[in-house]
Amino acid sequence: MQTIGLNQNLVQTMKLSPTQIQVIRMLELPSIELGQRINEELQENPALEEGREERLEDERVRGLEEDEFDEGYMLDDGYDDGRQRDPLQNEDFNYEQYVSDDETPSYMLHQQYSAPDEDRREVPIIGGSSLIEELKAQIYLTKMTKPQRHIAKWVLGNIDDDGYLRRTTEQLVDDLSFQEQISITDEEMADIVHQIKQFDPPGIASANLQECLLKQLEGKNPQTEAVQLAYTIIADHFEAFSKHHFDKIKQKINCTDEQFQAAVQEIVHLNQKPANAFTGSVYETQRETIIPDFTIEERDEELFVVLNTGDIPELHVSREYSEMLADYSNMPQTPQNKQAAQFIRSKLDAARYFIDAIKQRNETLMKTMTAILKFQYDFFLDGEETSLKPMILQDIADRTGYDVSTISRVSNSKYVQTRFGVYPLKYFFSESMTNAEGDEVSTREIKKIMQEVVDAEDKRNPLTDEQLVDAMAEHGYPIARRTVAKYRDLLGIPVARLRKTL
Repeated sequence: MQTIGLNQNLVQTMKLSPTQIQVIRMLELPSIELGQRINEELQENPALEEGREERLEDERVRGLEEDEFDEGYMLDDGYDDGRQRDPLQNEDFNYEQYVSDDETPSYMLHQQYSAPDEDRREVPIIGGSSLIEELKAQIYLTKMTKPQRHIAKWVLGNIDDDGYLRRTTEQLVDDLSFQEQISITDEEMADIVHQIKQFDPPGIASANLQECLLKQLEGKNPQTEAVQLAYTIIADHFEAFSKHHFDKIKQKINCTDEQFQAAVQEIVHLNQKPANAFTGSVYETQRETIIPDFTIEERDEELFVVLNTGDIPELHVSREYSEMLADYSNMPQTPQNKQAAQFIRSKLDAARYFIDAIKQRNETLMKTMTAILKFQYDFFLDGEETSLKPMILQDIADRTGYDVSTISRVSNSKYVQTRFGVYPLKYFFSESMTNAEGDEVSTREIKKIMQEVVDAEDKRNPLTDEQLVDAMAEHGYPIARRTVAKYRDLLGIPVARLRKTL
């Protein structure tokens, strides 16, 4: 027989306060997402209001503004000490000890970190219809029936960001039956997919790169000798062409160097990602709109940081809700009144936590970006990549007093506007290596030199990794072959064989 006993254990745990949790979440949000988060909070919490707080002349409110907030409820730094009092359990709940103007500031997000004479400019956001919307519009130019159009729109939802439809006909039929409860044959699905593949841009909904290139070559007009030869190369020798085995291909198709070169030129000007052609030129890639979180400005020959608050509104705690709580504190302490007071108080708490979290977020962002500016001051002056110093997260953590995880959250998905362009904060972090003179240099500087060496090489006889080791040593950067291969991969530089051109 088993016996059941009771044991008492003392365990010490650490619990984050609501404000700390809010700050952690806020730090990870870029400016544009912070604005969306504030709009959501304004809709969910009626005790949080937008705009400058109005100062009421009510004698009772003025008297409350002079009272200090109970020290047992909120610590000086804005963090909860875990001893929140519940109105349901406190018969002597005093509204005057709960509300204080010191704890409900009219917090201004716009001007907190901006110079008085700063010229505020709106950042334009590119608008327009999406690729899928354009493709849906083309459905109505076909002879599809209404049920077929419905299926075609569903198929368009399976096209990936590059413009490929990588699902087989059988897979599409099975998914359609499972998701939409629509049953069609493989032949009917293949016919719908075939019609979609005739849409613009050319190559859309292709199953793979080879089919995408062939579709574009089929649509070229006129069908010159170079275009026809290019079609033969892609259709019959695609694998060899992708591996740059040009000599073998020329022998098999029996063409001259000039003919082959003309065919290659037709191929390299094709679009490998048909979805990118939607933005205009086939050489442009569709880019996400970036709104910088910081701006580096120069005044009186000094650089300083400006935090971009964009369209983020001013926030304050609702006076109306504060007065409602005061009214309930003077009413008989019935269960209904206590429950209503608890609800109002929870909303007021949430509003204060939210405002304080935004304030701490902005202070943390400003302190971190200022430390990065001072560390990489030379780069922000001249914009030269070689001016970047080796810098890791711990370097900024030491300067700001924050934890490394905090610096990591700040630098993630944040951008800074400089005189030389927009950079992600992660751009300024890199490890260090020692050059031939014994000085520590940023690995980013080494990558830049390697890119310049590769760009200047003879493309008919590109440098191997061993030759890149020697070339980097000549520039004063003695690095191993495996390090060369690592940096080459990080830079997206293929091996020498694949960099070879005619």
